[in-house]
Amino acid sequence: MKKLGFLGLATMWLAVALTLTAADNTTLTVHVTNQSGKPVGNASVVVRFVSGSVAKLNKAHKEWELRTSEEGMAKMPPLPQGKILVQVIAKNYQTFGNTFDINVDEKVIDVVLNPPQKQYSVHEVH
Repeated sequence: MKKLGFLGLATMWLAVALTLTAADNTTLTVHVTNQSGKPVGNASVVVRFVSGSVAKLNKAHKEWELRTSEEGMAKMPPLPQGKILVQVIAKNYQTFGNTFDINVDEKVIDVVLNPPQKQYSVHEVH
């Protein structure tokens, strides 16, 4: 049997680590529409990593912020699988926020935004 040198052993471990890392990532797309089913463009989509394979993340990068396209789509870079918080903020709509447990290779999260609620005042009779 042939002996592996340090370089060969390091290369083998790197290949195994990259294979495991790629298998535990999710390609995430957030699809944002209004109650009529029309896409909401230029909405701010924030994804925060809550828990899971945190060792695979750069410690300084646990949050991503993108804008939706005209089709209401925001495609995130590959994320480690685990629990994530998704927030969507768009002008003339209520803010959306929910936590999702992601454990598949590809995931599309459909978000339906609601119109704003009437303002509440303590000075009015309710």
